[in-house]
Amino acid sequence: MQYERCQILAVLITGFLATGNLTADTLVKQSSSGLCHPLESNWYDRTENYTAYDSVEACLDAGGRLPQGLTLASLGGHQESTGGPQEYERSKFGHGWDDADGDCQDSRAEALIAMSATTVRFANDDRCRVTTGRWISSFTENVIQNASEIDIDHVVPLAWAWEHGAAGWSHTKREQFANDPVNLLPVEASLNRSKGALGPNQWLPPAGHCGYVARFTRIMKKYELEPTKSESSWLRDFLNSCRS
Repeated sequence: MQYERCQILAVLITGFLATGNLTADTLVKQSSSGLCHPLESNWYDRTENYTAYDSVEACLDAGGRLPQGLTLASLGGHQESTGGPQEYERSKFGHGWDDADGDCQDSRAEALIAMSATTVRFANDDRCRVTTGRWISSFTENVIQNASEIDIDHVVPLAWAWEHGAAGWSHTKREQFANDPVNLLPVEASLNRSKGALGPNQWLPPAGHCGYVARFTRIMKKYELEPTKSESSWLRDFLNSCRS
């Protein structure tokens, strides 16, 4: 009986893969309501309309949230290590976007509201999740009207900050940094993901180079992050070229 069940499961998985409803990289499904369903979620198999992510962190960074009863710690692989240098983990900067004032609009939603050139629209009457507006990408100067096409970029990436001083901060300060509006920009999702954790000496957006590097530098100084000598020299020379 157990063998027959395994055979049936294998056939079902093969069928899903063949029809394109599921891929081997779809480890997390973000539902239309914004919930991030990993394989451990009871709703994973029942979620048919979704955006696919390869990790819980990627889904949370895109504005999602975990369903009730699931936490990063309960999913495993996210615990703080004991002793020795700690490696960067997204959870060290908070579990996704923060809703500090408890109004159901997290820092992603508030960034979208603040930076839209028109009044935004919400998914429903509770005014929690932004769906449409008018945003001008700082990376390309393109106009974006669908919030699902936007990632909120950390101008100074969290992993970059970790390597340049944030590892020694309190959890409260790291969470503040991750949700600071000064460090948030609505941009094309594809460009934000191509940037990853790179500093400006390794990655620049297609447009607005000088403004981007100047903002990066201001945030770095505000939080007293320490670039390497070569990074510091690059930033100085680049900004000097912008002034000339």
